[in-house]
Amino acid sequence: MADLEAKFNEASELISKGKPTKGSATNDDKLKLYGLFKQAKEGDNTASAPMSVQWETKAKWEAWEKNKGKSKEAAMNEYIAEVEVQKEKFGILPP
Repeated sequence: MADLEAKFNEASELISKGKPTKGSATNDDKLKLYGLFKQAKEGDNTASAPMSVQWETKAKWEAWEKNKGKSKEAAMNEYIAEVEVQKEKFGILPP
């Protein structure tokens, strides 16, 4: 588990501080990572759904909700895999 957490932390650091060289991620790309990150860090979403007029908050809530029921380990593994996909897609360089 410690090895998985180290890889997860490395992947999240790359996303937060890395520099894309082939354009930037779409909102869907960002939301996919957001939902997996929140599931890995906090577990299932227990918050009530925000109002639809709060579009950004609602989109984040929905992205997290899509991962409901996933274990911390599964969410971390999926997050790491998605970071690798986006690293290639957007040419993200380490900080």
